[in-house]
Amino acid sequence: MTAIDSLLAGLVRNRRSHGANAVVTGAGSGIGRAFALELAARGGHVVCADIDPDRAGETVRLITAAGGRALAQVCDVSVHDDVVTLADVARREFDGPPTLVINNAGVGIGGLPVGEIGMDDWNWALGINLWGVVHGCETFAPLVRGAGRGGIINVASAAGFAAAPTMGPYNVGKAGVMSVSETLSAEMSGTGVAVTVLCPTFVKTNVARDGRITDNGRGLAGWLMEKTGHSPESVAAATLDANDLGRLYVVPQVDATVIWHLKRHFPTPYTWGAGLLNRLLPEEQHTDTSSQPDTAYADQH
Repeated sequence: MTAIDSLLAGLVRNRRSHGANAVVTGAGSGIGRAFALELAARGGHVVCADIDPDRAGETVRLITAAGGRALAQVCDVSVHDDVVTLADVARREFDGPPTLVINNAGVGIGGLPVGEIGMDDWNWALGINLWGVVHGCETFAPLVRGAGRGGIINVASAAGFAAAPTMGPYNVGKAGVMSVSETLSAEMSGTGVAVTVLCPTFVKTNVARDGRITDNGRGLAGWLMEKTGHSPESVAAATLDANDLGRLYVVPQVDATVIWHLKRHFPTPYTWGAGLLNRLLPEEQHTDTSSQPDTAYADQH
């Protein structure tokens, strides 16, 4: 589907992703950096937001070295006031409203069952993965709508519909991102603003290294990313093409598409199978994950 989208998007006049005044959160690495670089290559002017100023600055240097325009801005998306400040900075930088916003910043978390996770990890993960996107949509939706045409892209995950065991906070956050994207898409109907939600499985980023993931989970996730993960560059380009075409969902990998259909058509057997697979995996060592760095979300997407 993404290859077809790329061909079809080439036929669209006045593509949203070309020449955009764009804001990207989590732009310091991974999918966020790939979005920022691709937007700049498409002639865009990009505000690169990240909790880590060095990583945001490096993305900007890569863009400017290639002849593009970009600005780095420190932003903790879990803090609403930070996102409001980001919007103010973007309007000054663009001398007008942004026309494309990518709510990408997120964290990885997993390895423990519900009941053993602890409220600190629930609050931390949902504060970034869910509330970060809510803050971005609530703050930027009126601005993009006011521009009369544009796009909003929210980065979710196949976890939002796969609901794999021992990934409770991650699953809940990404399911929420899907829901708010679907709601916003309906609300934006007829305004010229397209809403797209990205739902990949494994992409070659640093989520397995930097999130609050137990040792077994980190090892498995890292191995799957290395063996099956798509490049962030290909995922970012495909998602921008999909937004140009006005598509709501981007499910870029075959495994994600299979899970999507299995879950919807065979929900009870799917859940039974997921539970069986979880029981067959090596028993997790329940180590304390709270000491892992809270600044990791610059790296996840």
